Amino acid sequence: MPQEQNVLGMPVRRVLVVDDHAPSAEMVAEILTLEGYEVRTAASADEALAALAEWKPRLILMDIQLPGMDGLEATAVLKRDEATRAIPVIALTALAMKGDEERIRAAGCDGYIAKPMRYQEFLATIAARLAQV
Repeated sequence: MPQEQNVLGMPVRRVLVVDDHAPSAEMVAEILTLEGYEVRTAASADEALAALAEWKPRLILMDIQLPGMDGLEATAVLKRDEATRAIPVIALTALAMKGDEERIRAAGCDGYIAKPMRYQEFLATIAARLAQV
């Protein structure tokens, strides 16, 4: 399936940011928007799943600690669904203890970015992951 393109013929770079902490979600969305990404945010897993019914991002940044369904459960739901399983999910989380990255990847996340994040590393990780899809 060919990638959707914008009016300039460039691949659309859509990112869904799922984070219940509004200042964090807004900061990430602003950084990505300034870099030319099309961004939407969701404050919960349920809100993210609803957004995916009408809007198809090429990447999802998923906070792990969410109210209700946490980010790992939401990732499992996405990976079981034929319509969303191919969308890479990168955990964006303050969980940075020994073993957390392995646990997060084992739950189905395709990548891991620890908060607080380093701006250039963050953008490089996003660009590298999108280059693979």
